[in-house]
Amino acid sequence: MLGMGLSPLQTGTPDSLLAPLYWILQFWSGIMTWLAQYTGLELLQYGFMHRAILVGLCIGVMAPLIGTFLVHRQLALIGDALAHTGFAGVAVGLFLNAVLDLGVSPYLTAVIVAMIAALLIELISEATDAYNDVSMAIVLSTGFALGTTLISINAGGLAVGVKQFLFGNLSTVSPDSAAILLVLFAVIIGVVGLTRNQLLYVTFDETAAAVSGLSVSWYNRIMVMLTAMVVVGAMQIMGVILVAAMLVVPVAGAAQVSRSFNESLLVSVVLAELAVILGIGASYYGKATAGGVIVLTAVAIYIVTILLGKLQTAVGEESTPEMGSIDVGQTESAGD
Repeated sequence: MLGMGLSPLQTGTPDSLLAPLYWILQFWSGIMTWLAQYTGLELLQYGFMHRAILVGLCIGVMAPLIGTFLVHRQLALIGDALAHTGFAGVAVGLFLNAVLDLGVSPYLTAVIVAMIAALLIELISEATDAYNDVSMAIVLSTGFALGTTLISINAGGLAVGVKQFLFGNLSTVSPDSAAILLVLFAVIIGVVGLTRNQLLYVTFDETAAAVSGLSVSWYNRIMVMLTAMVVVGAMQIMGVILVAAMLVVPVAGAAQVSRSFNESLLVSVVLAELAVILGIGASYYGKATAGGVIVLTAVAIYIVTILLGKLQTAVGEESTPEMGSIDVGQTESAGD
């Protein structure tokens, strides 16, 4: 069970650049197998669930990490635009495999197409002075149109294969797509770690950042490309339709109970991980679509954070000492 369908590496395929990642997947599967024996949980007994849980945990870090910057920049809807272009990338991969028999991973083509779309959003805004929502709408509609066109051209095989990408599916997280996700995770964490201060500066004051010598357009492009990576990575279990929710809902929940940017970032990751773990478990035992259950769980957690935020505010107001009222008459007589 430990190496169940882990990768072509275990079947005699020559060494590849992803070999260390397949070893990580094997090691993770071993941990999950031990937990299954220790806890008796059924969902931990299957290789595909091992990969789905790992992908979900990575998404729980990546999505709010990037989403926190997006929400503060009022770019929450960019996830939808890039998800639809990611869908076009999946359709491109499926089309190339069906017509040319290339054997390319649809998630790899989705990453490439989504990153190109992310750059187009920024370039359209810069070249035409259009608002970001205009460029996002153009790219979203173009990407979805391209995807549906490719599906209609070769409807026989693509229409069936594309369903899992629209709604997400725990059982279809393959070793290759999980390995790609790990690469995206490492890139996102590394880039944010190296450029955190610059991204924070650009997020809260673009004008001051430009005056200080930072290339605002360059860091804007970095942000949208990182968003594209998150969207494609999360698409595996969330699906195109719901993937943007993980960029926004945990961040919105964290904003209700956090008092600083760093605290909001940390809380949003905790909330996202909670939603992913509970959502995957509930979807497995309830035999429901994972993406939908995860989002509903995230929304339920968001409602709880609203209530906690209100309670926190009420307690804070009660604990604040009231200033004594000033008697105008007494003040005037004292002045006399």
